[in-house]
Amino acid sequence: MRHIISILIENEAGALSRVAGLFSARGYNIESLTVAPTEDETLSRMTVVTSGSDSVIEQITKQLNKLIDVVKLIDLAESVHVERELMMLKVKTTNETREEVKRLADIFRGKIIDVTSASYVIEMTGTSSKLDAFVYALGEGVVIEVVRSGSVGMSRGEKGLHL
Repeated sequence: MRHIISILIENEAGALSRVAGLFSARGYNIESLTVAPTEDETLSRMTVVTSGSDSVIEQITKQLNKLIDVVKLIDLAESVHVERELMMLKVKTTNETREEVKRLADIFRGKIIDVTSASYVIEMTGTSSKLDAFVYALGEGVVIEVVRSGSVGMSRGEKGLHL
């Protein structure tokens, strides 16, 4: 099962390396990893997407909680949450295909952020499945390049990851 583990971690050199090292040393796979500072300059928020059985995820969270840099963590799969991913993709365009690509981007609520004579760069946010569906809808031979941020998420309601 897929899990999104959200971690408050001390904003110090080497903290990211220790978390990634924990996964690597135990043979756990990280599907995506995002890290950014929070409103508190001493803390960063790390979002790790991984897969595994409940016992594997329990083991991962126990090991993460033992790391001195980890302040607090939550497995978002255990509660109702909001999840998004950012994708930018460069697609080939011609005079004949420009309107169709623009229409498709509009349907998926994407935004064209760069235009050249032969390409568009499109920005889109949503669930991973939505982004996958957009790439599939474009068809083969259209996509030049794709960059994805990986998923980020937070709990709905008053529950949150804070001190």
